[in-house]
Amino acid sequence: MALFEEEMDTVPMVSSLLSSLANYSNLPQGSKEHEEAENNEETRKKPATQAPQLGTVMGVYLPCLQNILGVILFLRMTWLVGIGGVMGTFIIVFMCCSTTMLTAISMSAIATNGVVPAGGSYYMISRSLGPEFGGAVGICFYLGTTFAGAMYILGCIEILLIYIVPAAAIFKMEGLEGPEAEAALLNNMRVYGTIVLSLMALVVFVGVKYVNKLALVFLACVILSILAVYAGVIKSSFDPPFFPVCVLGNRSLLSKGFDVCAKTIEQANGTVTTKLWKMFCDSEFLNATCDEFFTNNNVSIIQGIPGVTSGILAENLFGTYLEKGDIIEKRGVPSFSDPESPLTNLNRYVQADITTFWTLLVGIYFPSVTGIMAGSNRSGDLRDAQKSIPIGTILAITTTSIIYMSCVILFGACVEGMVLRDKFGEGVNGNLVIGTLAWPSPWVIVIGSFFSTCGAGLQSLTGAPRLMQAIARDSIIPFLRVFGHGKANGEPTWALLLTASICEIGIIIASLDAVAPILSMFFLMCYMFVNLACALQTLLRTPNWRPRFKFYHWALSFLGMSLCLTLMFLCSWYYALVAMVIAGCIYKYIEFCGAEKEWGDGIRGISLSAARFALMRLEEGPPHTKNWRPQILVLVNMDAEQNVEQPRLLSLTNQLKAGKGLTIVGTSVEGTYLTNNLQAQKAEQSVKKLMESEKVKGFCQVVISSNLRDATSHLIQVSGLGGLRHNTVLVSWPRNWKQGEEHHRMKNFIEIVRETTAGHLALIVPKNIAAYPSNGERFTEGHIDVWWIVHDGGMLMLLPFLLRQHKVWRKCKMRIFTVAQMDDNSIQMKKDLMTFLYHLRLDAEVEVVELQDSDISAYTYEKTLVMEQRSQILKEMHLTKNEREREIQSITDVSRGSIRRKHPTTLRSQQSTGEETASASGEGKPEEEVQLLQGKNATATPTSPTSPSVTTLGSTTPGEETQMTWTDDVDKGKNPAVANPDNIKDMFNMKPEWENLNQSNVRRMHHAQKLNDIIVKKSSDAKLVLLNMPGPPRNRMGDENYMEFMEVLTEGLNRVLLVRGGGREVITIYS
Repeated sequence: MALFEEEMDTVPMVSSLLSSLANYSNLPQGSKEHEEAENNEETRKKPATQAPQLGTVMGVYLPCLQNILGVILFLRMTWLVGIGGVMGTFIIVFMCCSTTMLTAISMSAIATNGVVPAGGSYYMISRSLGPEFGGAVGICFYLGTTFAGAMYILGCIEILLIYIVPAAAIFKMEGLEGPEAEAALLNNMRVYGTIVLSLMALVVFVGVKYVNKLALVFLACVILSILAVYAGVIKSSFDPPFFPVCVLGNRSLLSKGFDVCAKTIEQANGTVTTKLWKMFCDSEFLNATCDEFFTNNNVSIIQGIPGVTSGILAENLFGTYLEKGDIIEKRGVPSFSDPESPLTNLNRYVQADITTFWTLLVGIYFPSVTGIMAGSNRSGDLRDAQKSIPIGTILAITTTSIIYMSCVILFGACVEGMVLRDKFGEGVNGNLVIGTLAWPSPWVIVIGSFFSTCGAGLQSLTGAPRLMQAIARDSIIPFLRVFGHGKANGEPTWALLLTASICEIGIIIASLDAVAPILSMFFLMCYMFVNLACALQTLLRTPNWRPRFKFYHWALSFLGMSLCLTLMFLCSWYYALVAMVIAGCIYKYIEFCGAEKEWGDGIRGISLSAARFALMRLEEGPPHTKNWRPQILVLVNMDAEQNVEQPRLLSLTNQLKAGKGLTIVGTSVEGTYLTNNLQAQKAEQSVKKLMESEKVKGFCQVVISSNLRDATSHLIQVSGLGGLRHNTVLVSWPRNWKQGEEHHRMKNFIEIVRETTAGHLALIVPKNIAAYPSNGERFTEGHIDVWWIVHDGGMLMLLPFLLRQHKVWRKCKMRIFTVAQMDDNSIQMKKDLMTFLYHLRLDAEVEVVELQDSDISAYTYEKTLVMEQRSQILKEMHLTKNEREREIQSITDVSRGSIRRKHPTTLRSQQSTGEETASASGEGKPEEEVQLLQGKNATATPTSPTSPSVTTLGSTTPGEETQMTWTDDVDKGKNPAVANPDNIKDMFNMKPEWENLNQSNVRRMHHAQKLNDIIVKKSSDAKLVLLNMPGPPRNRMGDENYMEFMEVLTEGLNRVLLVRGGGREVITIYS
């Protein structure tokens, strides 16, 4: 292993890796996931416990069985069969069981694709769909589990107050009718529900071990109750129990108001009326005035449980849906009543307490099939989770599905339909309807269902806080972090308090039928995303997707997801929308301010696949002009500390991004990749931090190269990917480019201009970038002035529009100036420009400025002469720094003296153009001219009077602009300084020979000077000036001249944006 000894600190041996993986299962259930261990430094290390050894039956099958079978089976299943009919209810049960079976298949695939620590379904969804979906669905699953606890508690109280000890009711219901009786029942549920919730929360707080010890007892109660029902069904086939139900005509009567099911009875002294007579008549005598329906119809007794062989199944095959207040009636029995007479004595009959319809039954029934996650939630306690979870969960769902489907058929085949529709057993002496079928006694069902609901409530109050604790410890929802803390042993105290508070909301609702659809929504949403997670992972075929459970398919997962979505809207469309809004809000909240997590989730895989597909589509061809938007590459410089030198460049980028295009911020580090990699990483972090503070959404790219020129060229060439590449380069004007130590930046800048021109990229150059506004500033008024000298594809028009979309520039108005030559019709130009802007849908003021021909001033000649002398002398002489400064100073003094002597009036007229110009010709002039002399590459050789002329700035077309020649090739032998270096001092004392100057440079300087005078005059108060940027010199002999012309052109302006088009139209008049 000596070959790898230098890498042992970063690359562990296989033996040590296998040892750490083997000890992984020793983590106690509820501990932090292995990939989040670095975030858990503040928590105390827990001692390792011996690995639990639960098998499939005890660890998965029985817990799932206990969670699935519950309150709905005992309290509502018979009523569901009576209302929906055997066929309607069977369809509901089949749909719900199919949904949970498909979800279990998807869950088994996810659960066997690696170790699933605490959190169960939340962990699976979040690691498969990402923190946003995981957090949203985790909260929904938590709310579903919490409301399930409320439902179980309400079921427990319903059994207690209606079937066990009705006398314990605080709000008495005797003598109350209709809404008053209903309100009294709900108030009793609220009071007792709150008491039971408090006791259960206290038990959970004291210790979960007590809940776990009682779990088997509660499970035994459930199993015994179900066996008692099946035993009763078997007994009814050969010995139906005597279970009389009293009926008036075809209406079911309340059994608590009378003892004998007859109007009169015969006694020794004659016919005597019964209590039933007194309920419908005004006296006990035979000649009393009685209710019309009571008089016209006979009282009869029917068998409530005729047995399996009675053929009652045919009568119960179809549903009977009722409005609230409808009387429960027996099918097939005639009754005599006047349809026009009002119903009287309604409180004597068994009535429907709610309006029923098929979709309502779906919402009420679905909670009875939830609980399939119980096995996966205990994955840390299993001996072999990847084997036990699929087998145990699918077996449990199969078992419960058989139980539910058989119960639907058996209830319909054994029990009279009128009794089935009696929700609270009011017509059968207040007995639990399913209990009347049980053998040997109804109390087996009553007591068993009571304890099963208590156990299920405790399980919910135990599981929900742990789920919340797992979500809180992931730190994906900042304000929930407090619920990640608990007692010293890890019990989630704060999460338990939150769970009890939310559970109390369900208790206050107080109606089991109203709470059931609420938790149905949350569970269905959770199951839907489990199916989605499995389908995505299967379709994306990520390398890590290798489940041990092989019996899954993406089509099954999509079918399960579709069933979940269908059931959500079948149960209650408005509850479904509310649940989706809650999940959506949580998703956006986590996306906006939650912690960023990289869990290798499927959503990231979808993003990669979608990005690849989109990039391939972009390769098909360039975007249409209507879709063109600035995809900006921002070139920034870093200082010695790897901080961005000009942060306002990113502020301007943010203000330009109303186009919502691509943004790449690129910078370069000088050196080699091996030695400067850490420096590059520091630069990247610095840029990303600045991008975040400036709210620039985009990418950062740092290039390491042996020199900064090559690094910048590489950025321009290779930034972006495929069709998603930059089409615009944003780079700041080089500051202090005239200083010797900054000379390389000037060279780099001009090469950038050349490369963007060659690459047909647009170029934006802000000058005086430090004066640009930050994102927090606001201009309440002002103008953005566009000086449209040449047409470059419309960039000058588009950029002000984009800037004005940002709040910084929104109040600024747009003005467009264009320059007319002597032979142009300025009036017609203005009309044409206004028409063009109208078709472009741009609001702007228009002004045409006429550029008059005038003689070239002495100042222009002198400035051109100084520029050419500087370029030539510094190119030919290799002086030391001190010598160079002395020589430059002598040239500056001679030049200033000659200007003052020869043209004092012209000089004064130049001084009057503005304060900057005046100061430049005064005290500021020596510094400026000193800088002008520090270039190296210009040629001061005089040209012949027949030198080829070059089109002026004002009349240059885009094609001609790129062909400009800034210096002409000359014969260096004619230059006395070159021919004889000893004559240099004499040359400094010579008077300027203006006729020997390069006439092309003179004309450029002249037009730059004239344009600058006009721009300063018209736009001195503008907040921003946009200006066409001339093309670079074709050869590299005139680079310093080019920079000097740009300085003259923009002199005296505060904020200037030099814009150069990319050679294509970027704005169109067409829709």
